Amino acid sequence: MSRLPAFTPRQALLLSVAAALLTIGMKSGAWWLTGSVGYLSDALESLVNLAGASFALWMVSVAQSPADERHPFGHGKAEYFSVAFEGGLIFLASLAILLAAGERLLNPQPLGALGVGTGLSVAASLINLLVAQVLFVVARRHTSMALEADARHLMTDVWTTAGVILGVAAASLTGWLWLDPLIACLVAFNILREGGSLVQRAIHGLLDQALSPDKQAQLQHTLQTTTAAAGCQCTGLKTRASGSQAFATVKLRVPGQWTVLQAHTLADQLEQAVMTATGVDLTTHIEPMEPDSASSPTLAAQ
Repeated sequence: MSRLPAFTPRQALLLSVAAALLTIGMKSGAWWLTGSVGYLSDALESLVNLAGASFALWMVSVAQSPADERHPFGHGKAEYFSVAFEGGLIFLASLAILLAAGERLLNPQPLGALGVGTGLSVAASLINLLVAQVLFVVARRHTSMALEADARHLMTDVWTTAGVILGVAAASLTGWLWLDPLIACLVAFNILREGGSLVQRAIHGLLDQALSPDKQAQLQHTLQTTTAAAGCQCTGLKTRASGSQAFATVKLRVPGQWTVLQAHTLADQLEQAVMTATGVDLTTHIEPMEPDSASSPTLAAQ
């Protein structure tokens, strides 16, 4: 993945949509050939992949829209709606799988052509594995929660397929047809867990979480080095994440005898230095320094 082309978030999600369409056809073929409810559950999850990737593509496009009068801080939080939507779809898919598996437990059916069906399922899983790795890389590059959520869902799909294949193989070898719907139920509970995790992360994201400790340390270092030479202070640092965007506010304390122009010039330099070094959109509030602190500039974070 080190030589991965520089995909944009939209391009990565378009790849995910294309992969979902392809794997839906392949997994549906596996279900049709085998009659396995396990393979049916796998195909249903691919439908969720398609809906989730499509909605994520829409929300990432919204998140990248520039700030406007009604949204002065941009639209970065739109990505969290994508994560919550995908989690909700997973709940619905889990319910459908449980209903299908319950019916098959009550009325076991013989399995069909496992060789070709299993081959289609394995190939579809490899496609999902590759696309998930691409999404992870692009998500890290662009700090995109929507892409990371889609990648995690695809990895869940990969492990789901592995479990289904084992269940179908066990049912075929032992003749215990109830193993097939039992594995399908386990698959449903597994993706239900993933759906709950995604919804939880979306809720936390909408509550304006602070930036990571590493990002805050980098931000504090930039503030300290930029203001130290001028003998000024930065206090009251506060940060928040909004999708792929990051914001911070800080009080810039300058000597009381400084002119407005001097203070404003330093504030501009500070904001530009932070944006260049960390990608954080910094807002400064200028205040006079306390008389006894002018000789000992410090940085405090809240």
